[in-house]
Amino acid sequence: MAKSLQGIIEAIKPLDEAAMQAARQRQDELTKPQGALGRMEELSIQIAGITGNPRPRIKDKAIIVMAADHGVVASGVSLYPQEVTAQMMHGFLAGTAGINVLTRHIGARVVAVDMGVIGGFEPRPDLICKMIDFGTKDMTQGPAMTRQQAIDAIESGIDVIEAEITKGLNIVGTGDMGIGNTTASAAICASITGTPVAQVTGRGTGLGDDQLSDKIKMIESALEMNKPDSKDAIDVLAKVGGFEIGGLAGVILGAAANRIPVVIDGFISGAAALIAATLCPQATAYMIAGHQSVEIGHLVMYDHMGLEPLLKLNMRLGEGTGAALAISIAEASCKILDEMFTFAEAEVAGADKDVR
Repeated sequence: MAKSLQGIIEAIKPLDEAAMQAARQRQDELTKPQGALGRMEELSIQIAGITGNPRPRIKDKAIIVMAADHGVVASGVSLYPQEVTAQMMHGFLAGTAGINVLTRHIGARVVAVDMGVIGGFEPRPDLICKMIDFGTKDMTQGPAMTRQQAIDAIESGIDVIEAEITKGLNIVGTGDMGIGNTTASAAICASITGTPVAQVTGRGTGLGDDQLSDKIKMIESALEMNKPDSKDAIDVLAKVGGFEIGGLAGVILGAAANRIPVVIDGFISGAAALIAATLCPQATAYMIAGHQSVEIGHLVMYDHMGLEPLLKLNMRLGEGTGAALAISIAEASCKILDEMFTFAEAEVAGADKDVR
């Protein structure tokens, strides 16, 4: 394991219990029945523990969207041609994609990162190039990437998040783009959680029954051929993963090391979270499960990590769209904690807890 990755893992500490206790006490004293705001109260307390601030404020928000291509597409696991990855990236950069609409809605910035899109892009200031290679290899024929490439992908993600922190960042969401990446994510999920492939593999972009059956068989074949070590996250990433998945795992670890809450988006982001959590179980405390995708393996991932999604909207777009919506809820929960008056501050009669 590279020194910088090891250093980031070692920098991830437990949540700040004192900040959480102070936030919990304030929540109990706000002008409402205790627990009346449910998950929002729990979320604000978690964010207090993450940041070390009993009254955290969320101002600077970003969705980091990482893109890469997958060699397994050659085996026919997607309805869309591989060039759609690059075409969608152009949409992100033009500000016309779903994630652009939602980030404008919540006042966040989109950070677009090329982790390995076939053909690449002309240099431009609004695109970060962290290309590992022009897409992964076909995992049904051998490992998707080398072990060093897997490490490089994770460390690239760490570089991206740390650069964004210097610009101002209070919360970050993960986003993805990559034709074929639900196949890689299902393979990662099956490997790390030990769940049968058929129970974690969905229809992706809309596969029919026969195509889904073929997809399941391809993943089973890839796992049998490559035999990833479920206890070694880097081995799993190298054998059946994707460059954008590795990059997002680095974003998650980097955020945790810097005490920044990270909101997990959909199935692909969930695969990245599994990689990060396997490398450093403590990192899960810094994760907020944004939403539950219709991909059947997504809830398996969350259950394995002990996370509960904030939203269930039957979404499966990716891009960070679910994370953007969840960031809005996270911001609202912190505003409640910080801006709502306590009974004492509001001079409301009957402030005694026993009366309430």
